[in-house]
Amino acid sequence: MMSVVVASNYLVQFPINDWLTWGAFTYPVAFLVTDLTNRAVGPRAARKVAWAGFAIAVAVSLALGPWRIALASGTAFIVAQLLDIAVFNQWRRQNWWKAPLVGSVIASVIDTALFFSLAFAGTDLDWLLLALGDLGVKWLMALLLLAPYRAMLPRLVLWVPALATR
Repeated sequence: MMSVVVASNYLVQFPINDWLTWGAFTYPVAFLVTDLTNRAVGPRAARKVAWAGFAIAVAVSLALGPWRIALASGTAFIVAQLLDIAVFNQWRRQNWWKAPLVGSVIASVIDTALFFSLAFAGTDLDWLLLALGDLGVKWLMALLLLAPYRAMLPRLVLWVPALATR
């Protein structure tokens, strides 16, 4: 989790064009990690992973990058992750793909709004356009990351041996 957030905080500083940064491609993996943890061992463990990822990533991000991006990222990250966990739990008994997709789509909206407004409001950067591009890629990645999510489902017992006895 820490690696995903630190990489994304670094990569968000590099625009691909007027409406997209490289961080949009790496950040959605954080939702994949949370959703797999949530599926395997439940929301309490997923929240622990989110809080641990938050603490470590913010500390590392503060050391490696601008404080405003670290602060914005940390705030957006923890709010979006906790929202994703809650939404996932509301949908967890539906078809295998609904909980991770709905959770990621909803949490991405909040994450994007918080991050870009906190990180770039008042700067010369056209952050609204970047936020829209970022959100579009997050939604696309939420769809694409369903494949590794599905592939990992039968392997969750390897992560949590107690699942094998359920």
